[in-house]
Amino acid sequence: MSQPTEPRTTRPTDQRPTLSRRHALGGVAGVGLGLPLLAACGDDSSATDPAGSSGASSGGSPSAAGSEGAEGSGGSGGSSAFASTSDVPVGSGAVFPDEGLVVTQPTEGEFLGFSITCTHQGCPVDSVSDAGISCPCHGSIFDLSSGAPTAGPATSALGSVSLTVDGDEISRA
Repeated sequence: MSQPTEPRTTRPTDQRPTLSRRHALGGVAGVGLGLPLLAACGDDSSATDPAGSSGASSGGSPSAAGSEGAEGSGGSGGSSAFASTSDVPVGSGAVFPDEGLVVTQPTEGEFLGFSITCTHQGCPVDSVSDAGISCPCHGSIFDLSSGAPTAGPATSALGSVSLTVDGDEISRA
């Protein structure tokens, strides 16, 4: 019969493991593949905000800026019309994704413009009703007259966008 032997160690206990070339290259390849995937998951809401900071810093309240545009003096605003006044119901509004705008008509003849970018996490708002402007992502609802949040997690108003109404045509001011 053989006698039991003591277990052997393959390396001395005072020597630390070294990083092999294979493991180093594998780590570099993993990082090289992982970074683009992480970047694709990032939030680029600032790049999709059509109102930018100029819409929010126009001075005055959103309703004042929109009212001035609604009264329009017939001057050329430099922008072509993107909607008709008949597209925007009284007491509600309409979303114009290609323009990056929501246009509301809280009262007859008062047309107000807001950015479609929700101030919570940058999702585009997608519908307007008499309850307000709705964001589908987390349930924020914004006031038709001011763009201020009335429900949901958003804490800031939608960016104001000045409009010009000339006859039945709506365009950016």
